[in-house]
Amino acid sequence: MDVFLPPEILYRPYAPGPYRMAMGLTAEKFSGLIELDATYPAQMAERRRLLAERAADVVAALQGAETACAELLALLQEFLPRRFPEFFARGENGFENRLTGECVTEDARGKRCLALAARLVPEDFCLLRVTDEGPVLIAAALCFPARWVLAEKLGRALAAVHAPVPFYGARLAAPVDRFIAALKPGRLAVRLNWSLLDDASLFQSNNAALFQSDGKSSPAPDPAITPGNAVEKIFLRVERQSFFRLVASGTVCFAIRTHVYPLTRVLAQPGEAARLAAAIRAMPDEMARYKNFPKFRAALLVALDGFPSEPKSL
Repeated sequence: MDVFLPPEILYRPYAPGPYRMAMGLTAEKFSGLIELDATYPAQMAERRRLLAERAADVVAALQGAETACAELLALLQEFLPRRFPEFFARGENGFENRLTGECVTEDARGKRCLALAARLVPEDFCLLRVTDEGPVLIAAALCFPARWVLAEKLGRALAAVHAPVPFYGARLAAPVDRFIAALKPGRLAVRLNWSLLDDASLFQSNNAALFQSDGKSSPAPDPAITPGNAVEKIFLRVERQSFFRLVASGTVCFAIRTHVYPLTRVLAQPGEAARLAAAIRAMPDEMARYKNFPKFRAALLVALDGFPSEPKSL
């Protein structure tokens, strides 16, 4: 069949002005839970490879999470044919994904539900159980982590999961925990998180993110990245992060849709170079080091400052 998928949305969530660490949540219609775009075929091919070759690294669940895993898969198999009937169907022969040509006929259990969910959509999913100690990560299908290892986070409270993030404990841990505990079924809350990456080998030609959990921070500037080539060597990674509650189990699902853009595409719009440079300069040193910016920050800022400013209106 001929398939038309819309172009990938280009998110630019960075902003000039004083640095603010905030949840930045917006309410959206639940129909916006899943993003399908032209990057789908390549991203799903990469997900299938990871699930085949590194399943233990990208899918994990604690004992007792089986019900929540099954509920997530059931939700997707009900949602997708209703939201995208041209691409997904549920019939007597099983659940059909017309975009990949796959048809699932098995009655999945436990972690297998997460693996099947990961084969349907490009979003990653982390399942959080609300406890007296805060939300706890009980299961995940995480094919595109941002330099963190699922096995090291499973079973830990959300505050502990984010412990390496500068300022998280003091500024965000408590409000995030309260938000997750109070989230009502049927609601979808969305936020955008951005960073910059410099290793072209982490990306395919279609800009789909490759496996990143082994990434290491390097505080020293990379002499190979210069003002003359920084724009070509740096990529903007944006995670569209959404939260919703599964009705039956009460588990909260944290979904992550990863976009990776060449800076050449990001900066094509006049004025974007100045906006990005201002956002980088406003970022505290602790956060910049956490995001590995010192490796290319100086060279990139020189390059961004050399872009023409936004044309003046007549």
